[in-house]
Amino acid sequence: MVDFWASWCGPCRVENPNVVGAFNKYKDRNFTVLGVSLDDEERDGHKKWLAAIAKDHLTWTHVSDLKYWDNAVAKQYGIQAIPQNLLLDPSGKIVAKNIRGEDLQVKLAELIK
Repeated sequence: MVDFWASWCGPCRVENPNVVGAFNKYKDRNFTVLGVSLDDEERDGHKKWLAAIAKDHLTWTHVSDLKYWDNAVAKQYGIQAIPQNLLLDPSGKIVAKNIRGEDLQVKLAELIK
């Protein structure tokens, strides 16, 4: 799953425990998360981004170019609001978008047998 978020995004931070739960449940079953942060270097984003990763216990891989809404990956996928996520199958095909909360667990249970 590619998870678009930022340390300054309240709804993202509220959703993080759901992502942590899904990751912990399915990480040994061919599921992982790639966190793509839309934090901004000009707003001291690097420190806030790393602090949010630690505080929210986000133990998967994270990337950011610290360019806020000019983030290259977000632009590539047309991300204009966060939180957003893309659930990919092993071949890289998008199989679901913007599934959150319990819906994420339901979809993963359906896909990962």
